[in-house]
Amino acid sequence: MSTSVNKILRTASQYGSLSLIAIICIFPFWWTLVVAISTEGNLFEFPPTFWPRGISLDNFVEAFRVIPIIAFYKNSLLITLATVLGKLVVCSLAAYPLSRMQFSGSKLIMGVILATMILPSEVNFLVNFITMTKISLVNTYTAVVLPNIVTAVSILLLKQAFDEVPQDLLDAARVDGASEWIIFYRIVLPLITPWLATVCILTAVEAWNEYIWPSIVISKPEDFPLSAGVLYLRGTYGSSIRVIAAGTILTVAPILVAFLFTQRFFMRGMDGAVK
Repeated sequence: MSTSVNKILRTASQYGSLSLIAIICIFPFWWTLVVAISTEGNLFEFPPTFWPRGISLDNFVEAFRVIPIIAFYKNSLLITLATVLGKLVVCSLAAYPLSRMQFSGSKLIMGVILATMILPSEVNFLVNFITMTKISLVNTYTAVVLPNIVTAVSILLLKQAFDEVPQDLLDAARVDGASEWIIFYRIVLPLITPWLATVCILTAVEAWNEYIWPSIVISKPEDFPLSAGVLYLRGTYGSSIRVIAAGTILTVAPILVAFLFTQRFFMRGMDGAVK
């Protein structure tokens, strides 16, 4: 009896902890949504109100009127797709030899790659900007994409995925006369699809939400991605928090919906990475 009670208490404790974490994660989005769709009430009253008052979409209409959100959506989509495709190609080509090819200095290279994980991305902004200026790529989407197509996390994740592929399968392919490229493209990549999907989702979220680097390397407002373009609402409506909140919801909603539909692929890839 005591064992059953302990099991129930342990399960209740786990679900309670997960529920608390979920509430903490969801609260910022929920409060922003309440502010965006409300037209009444004091935003700074205490205790605060967590339910909308006077529900209306006028703040979203105003955000669409003031800034070219549709154009910003197109810019963000283009940058995100280019970053995802670039990272999948470059990081998979970098991870495969580190996993399956024996060469001098492979461990040193992997160690250097892992060492870059301790550095914040902001450290590279100055060097990247100077590089983009020297090769005349400032004010182009290429300058936004190039610094983000290689990350240590993606290389490490894909290397672990390649490590999971049975060596006997690769040896059999070589005996049959398959080249290294054929083995990589036709045999190995299809086997690590969940990991590729995980990298794709992580990269898409990161690229869509990136606003510091695009705002540095692009000076033309019409070329801004949505995350950077919405900042114009702060200047135009510095005192209208509701309009700014509406623009924030418009920025977050697409990638949130996309993640909800693709989370099963993300979980499969992360589960394989943990194993």
